[in-house]
Amino acid sequence: MRADRIRFPRAAACAAAFSAALWLSPAAAGEAPAGDVAPTVAADPRLEADVQELAHKLRCLVCQNQSIAESNAPLALDLRNQVREQLAAGRSKEDVIDYLVARYGDFVLYEPPVKGITLLLWGGPAVLLLAGIGWLAYRVRRRAAESASVAALSEAEHARARALLAGTDADAPPSSETRESRS
Repeated sequence: MRADRIRFPRAAACAAAFSAALWLSPAAAGEAPAGDVAPTVAADPRLEADVQELAHKLRCLVCQNQSIAESNAPLALDLRNQVREQLAAGRSKEDVIDYLVARYGDFVLYEPPVKGITLLLWGGPAVLLLAGIGWLAYRVRRRAAESASVAALSEAEHARARALLAGTDADAPPSSETRESRS
């Protein structure tokens, strides 16, 4: 087939154009859209280090699995500014975290505390791992029992099986007869 006769499907062309538009968009280039306020940075480097430390522990509420330090969402910027303002006002890190947890719940924390409601979150992977190991042990035992039952053929059955495989079994019963009906 000649190259000039290959037709590019219309849907693929639309998808490629859409992908290129997304790739070239200001958000993909890491630029803030017009109208956004540039992030504020505290003049005190120690305060800014504390803000960054807390920002890495807090989840962005509108992003997928990003901290507010990593996110460029306007809500993450607001939360960083709130953290900065509260630390500058003299509140401790624990006070700031308590304030944000009271306002947004434990979801705002990347490392939620161990409570009754989060027990499944903390213990779920261990329960799944133990269940998987138990299922695997059950399957291995069952397969070993099945293999043992197959190996328990009598010497006459082995001889007959060898004869059947060789095609020399003259007194073989009709094929409709099953092993259970013979015994």
